[in-house]
Amino acid sequence: MEKKKKRSNILGFITIANGSIDMWFCILVIILLGIGLVMMFSASYASAMDKFGKPLYYFKRQAGFAAAGLAAMFLMSKIHYKTLRRFSKIALFVSIVLLIVVLFYYVKIPEKEEFKRWMKIPGTSITFQPSEIAKLGLIWFLAWSLEYKQYQIRQKDWRLLIVYCALIAFMSGLVYMENHLSGAILIFAIGITMTYMGGFKKRWYIIGAVIIAAVAVIAVVEREHLPDRIEARINGWLDPDYDPINARWQINQSLRAIGSGGLFGTGLGQSKQKHLYLPEPQNDFIFAIVCEELGFIGAMVIMLLFVALVWRGFVIALNSDNKFAGLMVAGIMFQIGFQTALNICVVTGVMPNTGISLPFFSYGGTSLLMILAEMGMVLSVSRSSKINKNNLL
Repeated sequence: MEKKKKRSNILGFITIANGSIDMWFCILVIILLGIGLVMMFSASYASAMDKFGKPLYYFKRQAGFAAAGLAAMFLMSKIHYKTLRRFSKIALFVSIVLLIVVLFYYVKIPEKEEFKRWMKIPGTSITFQPSEIAKLGLIWFLAWSLEYKQYQIRQKDWRLLIVYCALIAFMSGLVYMENHLSGAILIFAIGITMTYMGGFKKRWYIIGAVIIAAVAVIAVVEREHLPDRIEARINGWLDPDYDPINARWQINQSLRAIGSGGLFGTGLGQSKQKHLYLPEPQNDFIFAIVCEELGFIGAMVIMLLFVALVWRGFVIALNSDNKFAGLMVAGIMFQIGFQTALNICVVTGVMPNTGISLPFFSYGGTSLLMILAEMGMVLSVSRSSKINKNNLL
């Protein structure tokens, strides 16, 4: 009896989630992860062979992180969201500390010396990006805070919105200082969208959208005042003939890959652009290889899978039995949807290259591990959501 009581006290701090997970959501995650690993191998083996003499170099590392991520997803799915709520302030604190530390103790990569994105785990050769952790940290904290402060929000306390905006701007600014524009944009968009979902008055967001649009237009028109790297990317985006060997090279090769894929693609593994024409095809521009090898039909199927995943996630959020749980899931699914949309827009030349990855597909251990952990958090909430778990709608 004594041993049983002791065990109960130990587990009392961590509440186990009961109920069944949403199988539709889980299946969509597994399908996207499986396709992502196959396409990452196909896109990366030529580059891996050229750089390391090992065609499986990128694939083995990604597969290892995928396995760890699936374990993290299963673990997080078993932890009740009430336990997660207790760690929300710690998650934000750790995120901010890591974002500051990486500016001083970052891993220097020869071909990317201006970037301060990566840190090394002490005593190992494993690197990670604090910005990936910061996305979840911000979502986690805002979900708790917006629930905790809901009375003030209902009272239309605009001062609270300013505090949230200051926090979001601070974290976005830290990420921007890493020379990680896409990460800064994503964190800013996640934060602002979550405050909107938290219940603040719509008029503030309409005013904010107008201001942001005006700033974006001014930045494009007066781009000579921007940092050289950003100016070159905007010039390359607007002018197809601008510096085709440097600023336009990656997007030009991406568009060639997409165009050569046609309706049905060249076939899995048959891409020509991945053979050292398209730089780093396993990273941000992997969707171009998807289009080349699987064609328009294959690319559309993958996009529809992402739409189904995000849709199902929002169904879980809307039917959750707690505001914290609903906001957390909604924030995570907005991140996945917005990040996917931005990546596809960049790869197809709709917007300037910002260096944003495609969830489940792009090479990157930290990103994949964090995304799968987030999927576990969604599955945890799904256990108590009031939904028919055998019905996609």
